[in-house]
Amino acid sequence: MAASLYPAATRVGGTRLLCRPSWLPGEPLDLDDIALSWQDGAPSERQGSYAKTLAAIERPALFENRATYRLLAADLAGASPGMTFGRGRYFDWVNTGEAVAHELAGAWMEDQDLNSPARLRQRILIGDPCDLGRRSALCAVTTLTLRIPAAGEPTFLLHRRDPARVTHAGGLYQVMPAGIFQPSAGTAAAESADFDLWRCMAREFSEEFLGTPDGYGTAADYRNWAFYRELTAARAAGKVRVACLGLGTDPLTLATDVLTVAAFASDVFDELFGGLVELNDEGRVSGAPFNAEVVDRFTGGGEPMQAAGAAVLELAWRHRGQLRLR
Repeated sequence: MAASLYPAATRVGGTRLLCRPSWLPGEPLDLDDIALSWQDGAPSERQGSYAKTLAAIERPALFENRATYRLLAADLAGASPGMTFGRGRYFDWVNTGEAVAHELAGAWMEDQDLNSPARLRQRILIGDPCDLGRRSALCAVTTLTLRIPAAGEPTFLLHRRDPARVTHAGGLYQVMPAGIFQPSAGTAAAESADFDLWRCMAREFSEEFLGTPDGYGTAADYRNWAFYRELTAARAAGKVRVACLGLGTDPLTLATDVLTVAAFASDVFDELFGGLVELNDEGRVSGAPFNAEVVDRFTGGGEPMQAAGAAVLELAWRHRGQLRLR
């Protein structure tokens, strides 16, 4: 229903994820080829009442107003792909994205005819979901993780998000790991050290795959973190390939996702994730074969799949020949 409100918007393939043409590279980009730039002075939005109301009425298990990197601009299709960020807070997005999702749900429950603009006033005020200057754009890194065996078809992991534990996309499947692009602590040192997509992904691999505690509040020590060193060494050796496939905005909540894929040689995957959990702080973990039938089921509406997850699955299938390990 939310996607149908934007009939003229560009979408990622046949999925509901909204985007701009400049957000979709013609082929997978190596993560290191994307330049991240910083812009000071992006104003934080005022603390509205939606987050406070949510906390009072039905507080999710994970609900803190943490520091985030706010996405301000992006171009992944040009000769010099890059993204610009500034400071943000998690509740800045809750007070806009979750509020307009709630507004739409309430209007739909009253009357499924949403042709009257007066019924979606907050969404109309925000305007184009892909105009990053109109709102505080929460940015997540959504990663499709592929296990590539020496013979046979690859597999990937899925996360069924527990609605009692998460604020966003409860009850939906998502690829994994997926996490907000944010520093590991609310300090200037962490803000600088963690301004790196790979480091964000590494923390999410540890939390979602291995069930390690969310360590927000303590700056990550990458130099002495054995898991990070092993993961990075495997990538440097060509046993893990990481690529960016694009960027898109969820039509319901306006969350914006960097779409990435991490392809692991099976021996490295098994060594790093031998302790793979079935249940973590955000939901239940399962696996699936990476083939045309499964991809079609999760991208074509056969399963309750988050828009960003469907988009990265479709893009990865489209580019599967370019995602092979060296």
